[in-house]
Amino acid sequence: MKTNEERLEGLFQHLNSLDHIKVEDIPQIDLYMDQVTTFMEKHLRELKRYPEDKVLTKTMINNYAKNNLLPSPVRKKYTQDHILLLVFIYYFKNLLNFNDIETILSYITEHHFGEAPLPLSQVYTEVFTMEHSQMDKLKDDVKAKFETAEKTFSDVEDPGEKDALQLFSFICELAFDVYLKKQMIERLADEIRDEYPPAKKK
Repeated sequence: MKTNEERLEGLFQHLNSLDHIKVEDIPQIDLYMDQVTTFMEKHLRELKRYPEDKVLTKTMINNYAKNNLLPSPVRKKYTQDHILLLVFIYYFKNLLNFNDIETILSYITEHHFGEAPLPLSQVYTEVFTMEHSQMDKLKDDVKAKFETAEKTFSDVEDPGEKDALQLFSFICELAFDVYLKKQMIERLADEIRDEYPPAKKK
């Protein structure tokens, strides 16, 4: 059985293995849906929890378009901008509902999708340049939470019981952090929605 320290090291190794799709990775030609799903599967498969999971399916893409998260394809083909939006949606969808994702992406879609003074590719690149610095900060924060959890249940004598309870404390700290950040994102989405009411659904 792993020690909690080994679990923490495993988490950091997992974080180090994660990467994102770079603009230069995306083909310069427009893609059909099957090509889009194949591309996303190839480049984001390391982010899947289980090997049998699908990064993206035709049904998902159709649902995103139906719910105004993604502009419709042009003659059944998807542009580089479509793929960049799909990456953002991929990260958001496990945390937020469609309504919030639509709200958060609406400004980007309206002002930077397609021909625009500041193209979506630049917006995407700028956002993801924060990745490395954020990753370092995340590791420091996770380590601090781990060290705090290791100080809990100090009066428990049984080592196995102590490790199990401290691991539970660590997981709770991580979960509470995610919960609070989700609350903040949802509040921002509500403010955006109030200030810029969405257009009527298609």
